[in-house]
Amino acid sequence: MWIVRVALDRPYTFIVFALMIVILSGVAITRTPTDIFPNINIPVVAVDWTYTGLNPEEMEGRLTTPYERQLTKTVDNIQHVESTTLNGQAIVKIFLQPGAGLDTANAQITSISQAILNKLPPGTLPPLIINYSASSVTILQLGLSGKGLSEQRLNDLGLNLLQPQRVNVPGAVIPYPYGGKQRQVAINLLPDLMQAKGLSPTDVLNAVANQNLVLPTGTVKVDEFEYDTSVSSSPRTIQELNDLPIKVSGTATTYLRDKSTPCMLHAPTPLTMASSTSRSRSLPKNISSPT
Repeated sequence: MWIVRVALDRPYTFIVFALMIVILSGVAITRTPTDIFPNINIPVVAVDWTYTGLNPEEMEGRLTTPYERQLTKTVDNIQHVESTTLNGQAIVKIFLQPGAGLDTANAQITSISQAILNKLPPGTLPPLIINYSASSVTILQLGLSGKGLSEQRLNDLGLNLLQPQRVNVPGAVIPYPYGGKQRQVAINLLPDLMQAKGLSPTDVLNAVANQNLVLPTGTVKVDEFEYDTSVSSSPRTIQELNDLPIKVSGTATTYLRDKSTPCMLHAPTPLTMASSTSRSRSLPKNISSPT
């Protein structure tokens, strides 16, 4: 009861204290940043490797394991490393010590990712490096569907239209869309016909590679005009792909259509969402605590 007695003896002092609390509360409310989750200072760097055609076992032995071994020799302040290997894809997460410098870790991870390329399977592309913290969680998962739209079209809309429009949200990280069908051209070889002509899959591969080139173009000046020129160095349609010559024996020419059946396919679908009675794709959105 002593505090009540003090308040009765010194009423003006407590009135001043009350006014200070009201004023400071208003200042604190206006200056305190709004945050949904606390900022957990445990930096994480994710490295996404892609090599189409390798099964998970080959992907782990030829890419994931050598890369993890090189990380422990180069990157400082590693707490632990986690990896997930899928068909044609490997995701390596490097968890750093609390308070570790993310800029230094990014530089070291980027450096070793470029240096190890010559030790990985031929044709391996540089990985995608993504930074996020332990407080980053998925707050929104957007499913795309449309009446009359194919899964290839939904994939194009999510990747090229919706994803670029969401990057301006403060603190938001838009991952790569999942699902849908990414268009690919597959060449189905006919072994019996190829064996009859003495052809191997390597011959077909070399013929397609040598006739599907990206070449620079130039201009042609006619009188006072200068025209842009184009080079027909790569097939644009399935029919043009069928017309590629594979082998010439005397006066006989073997075309691609004679020993194979090129067709339009799609890559394996990692995730497909069910929306009512239609198939759709997923576009997750993560949010990070502001720093």
